[in-house]
Amino acid sequence: MKKRWKILIVDDEEIMQQSLSAWLTKDGYTVDTASSGDEAVQKAREHHYAIYFIDLNMPQMGGLQTMHEIRLLNPHASIIVVTGYPTVATAIKAIKQGAQEYIVKPCNPQDISLLVSRLIKVKSLERENLILRQRLLRQYRFQDIVSKNPRMHAIFQLIREIASIRSTVLIEGESGTGKELIARAIHYSGDRANHPFIGVPCAALTETLLESELFGHEKGSFTGAAGQRKGKFELAGGGTLFLDEIGDISPKLQIDLLRVLQERRFYRVGGSEEIGVDVRVIAATNLDLEDAVRQGKFRDDLYYRLNVINIRIPPVRERREDIPLLADHFIEKLSNEFGKGIPEIDNGALKLLMDYDWPGNVRELENALERALIACHGGVLTEQDFSFLKRSMSKRPFALAANLNLREVEKEVIAAAIERAGGNIKEAARILGIDRSTLYERLKRYGISRPGQQE
Repeated sequence: MKKRWKILIVDDEEIMQQSLSAWLTKDGYTVDTASSGDEAVQKAREHHYAIYFIDLNMPQMGGLQTMHEIRLLNPHASIIVVTGYPTVATAIKAIKQGAQEYIVKPCNPQDISLLVSRLIKVKSLERENLILRQRLLRQYRFQDIVSKNPRMHAIFQLIREIASIRSTVLIEGESGTGKELIARAIHYSGDRANHPFIGVPCAALTETLLESELFGHEKGSFTGAAGQRKGKFELAGGGTLFLDEIGDISPKLQIDLLRVLQERRFYRVGGSEEIGVDVRVIAATNLDLEDAVRQGKFRDDLYYRLNVINIRIPPVRERREDIPLLADHFIEKLSNEFGKGIPEIDNGALKLLMDYDWPGNVRELENALERALIACHGGVLTEQDFSFLKRSMSKRPFALAANLNLREVEKEVIAAAIERAGGNIKEAARILGIDRSTLYERLKRYGISRPGQQE
C-alpha cells in the first residue's frame, strides 16, 4: 500500500541520499534520488511524487528555488526542507514559501519515519475526501451542471429527451442562472455534438453589427466591408446557434430572424444569393418575453416560433440545497486553477452562503468563492473570508417608490447595484445582466457616482 506513495530525495551529498533512501525504502515507500535542483525538477516533470526532501544548501539551484519550481509543477506535494546550517530566518522563509516541515541534519531515522507517516495520513484523508466529493458531484452532475434540486433534475430529463431534435428552445431565467450551460448541455447531449456550438450576445451589439454578425456580409456592402464574411448562421452549420438575451434585438432583426426560422434560408448583408442552413437555434432571455409581446415590444409570431420548447431555470434562492454542492464544485475548480490545495469550508461560512439570497445567482456564487479563495491563506474557508457578503446583507433592503416613471426606476436600480457592488463596475454589470460599456453609458446619462471608484 505504501508503495503508491513516491518520495524524492534531493541532496548533493551522496551519503545523505543513501541514508534517507534506505530508511524510507525499509518503511515500504518508493524512493527516488536527485543530486541537484535541476535533476529534481526534471524528475518532477516525469513523475508524480507525494513528498520531497530538499536540501536547502546546494550549488547552482538552491533548495528554495528548487522548491519553487517543484511547486509550479505539483502544487499539492508535501515538501520537507533539510539543512545542516539551521537559522530561524531560513526556517521562516522556507515555511512561508510552502515547506510543510523543516528538519536539521543529522537526521534521526525514527523521526523521519514518524514525519512521513504523519504526512501520508493527511494525504490519504485528503484523497478520500476528494474521492467522496467527486462521487457526490458525479451523482448530481449533468454535463457541466451540478444540482440535486428536483426542478433542475426535471430540466436534465427534458434535455435528454430533446437533445437530438431540431426544434427551437427558449431558455428563461435570471442573470447568472446558467442559461448558456443549459444550451451547451442540450447541444453536447445530442447528435449535433460533433458540430459547432456558437454563441452570440445579442444585447452587446448594435442592430447593424448584430445583423452582420448573424448573417455575414458581402464585400462593399457597407463602409469597412473589405471582403466577404460568413455570419454565425453559416459558421454554426450542422450545429447549434445560441442567441443570448434575445429579448433585446430590434424589430427589424426580429423579422429577419423569424424568416430564417421559418424558411431555413437567408441573405448575407448586401448579398443577392439565398443561403440555406441547417442550424438548431436555442435562445435565452432574462426578460419576461410574454409580457414584452403584450406590450408590443416583441413579435408574437417570433415568440411562438422560439418558444417551441421552454426551459425555465429556477434562481439559486429557490434551490438552496444546491449551494453546498455548487460551493464544493467551484472550490475544487478554482483551487486547481490557482494551484492551491483544496480547502474545506467551515459551518459558519456555509451558513452564510446558505442565508445569502444570491441575486446574481450561480455566477455571483462562483465570483464570491473566487474572491474568498484569493484571500484565504489557510486550509479552511471561514466566515471571515466572506465578510464582503455580510456587508451586502447588512445594507438596507432595496425598495422603489410607487410613483416613479420608467427612467427613474432604471436610475434607482442601477444606483442600488453600484452600491451593492461597492462601486465595482464589473460586479455591478454582472448583477444587472448588462455589459460594462452599457453600464458606463447609463452612469453618465443619470449622473450616478460610484463609491471607491473600483474597476
